[in-house]
Amino acid sequence: MSEPTTKLITLRHHLHQHPELSGAEEQTANYIASYLRAYDPTDIQTAIGGSGIMVTYDFGVGGSTLLFRCELDALPIQEALDIPYKSIHKNISHKCGHDGHMTIIVGLAQWLNNQTFDMGRVILIFQPAEENGQGAKMMLEDPRIKNLKVDAAFALHNIPGSPMHEVIILKDSFSPSVTSFSIKLIGKESHASEPEKGNNPAVTIAQLIDALETLNRPLEEDPQFSLLTPVYINLGQKAYGISPGHGELHYTIRTWSEENMTRLKEQITSIAHDIITKVELEYRLNWFEYFPAAQNHKACNEQIENAALKAGCPIKKQKLPFRFGEDFGWFSQHFNAAMFGLGAGVDTPPLHDDRYDFPDELIESGVRLFSGIVLAHLK
Repeated sequence: MSEPTTKLITLRHHLHQHPELSGAEEQTANYIASYLRAYDPTDIQTAIGGSGIMVTYDFGVGGSTLLFRCELDALPIQEALDIPYKSIHKNISHKCGHDGHMTIIVGLAQWLNNQTFDMGRVILIFQPAEENGQGAKMMLEDPRIKNLKVDAAFALHNIPGSPMHEVIILKDSFSPSVTSFSIKLIGKESHASEPEKGNNPAVTIAQLIDALETLNRPLEEDPQFSLLTPVYINLGQKAYGISPGHGELHYTIRTWSEENMTRLKEQITSIAHDIITKVELEYRLNWFEYFPAAQNHKACNEQIENAALKAGCPIKKQKLPFRFGEDFGWFSQHFNAAMFGLGAGVDTPPLHDDRYDFPDELIESGVRLFSGIVLAHLK
């Protein structure tokens, strides 16, 4: 194993051991920024959209400007692994592989420091708050990134369940449009022996669940694919003399396209209004954690495929997007962009599993793929 790769594995283990939640990645960002100064970038900008970092390698006037993005945040999950670099923070751990993604981008900086291109520019983005869908949007609202002229933007995501090092190219989009909503119901409490003197939202919650279920179109091949997943229900309290007057219902939803997402939100709004107003409950419908579909540009996909061929990685072309949300979609709205999957092993635990650990062997292949894209543009 080469010395640069050994250093990167040590870095990945440090990041894994010191995870931070979305919006609270200050120490991770400071560590990354300090670490990168050894690789002599042209410029480092910090505190973008919170704790985001932008690192620039400028090789001269003219040529392409490329952007590569990774994520800083971890998850509110207690780690189940007994490993030497186990998370030191209770109920926080890197179970989506963002520690590995950061390490790959640092490895790209390590490689860029040794290059002598005649022109062009490479921008490395370390983004906060991916897991709640806020970080990319916040970074892109900062003029330092919003006003950039970028020819192509790239990102990857490790994919457990796929063969190690397999490059998964998505034809149209990497991930769906995803958002979440809550419906808060406000009625009137009463004695449990006299529920008619109050307004208990229990039956209304049941009616909402039944009606929303009719909107599900779970077949992935269906162009109108819609998936509505209930994630949280709250009603009353463990007080058996009280008929509750408040209730709450939360869902996360996803569709393949933004058009279908707009249609689905309109249907949900209409169903909620029709059911709730009939029983004279007050209600609040709130939308949050929006991840726009991550659209893949054809030319960018071709560049990923060429880099994979030169790196000797197996290639899988996948027609349908992955079903998880990915806020790289905000970048794809601003720039020509593409995101690809990198197989993390057939028998590897799934993402967000408390036993998941990013495979160290993916670091080198990730760096080879990103550096191959740079070479194709700037050589």
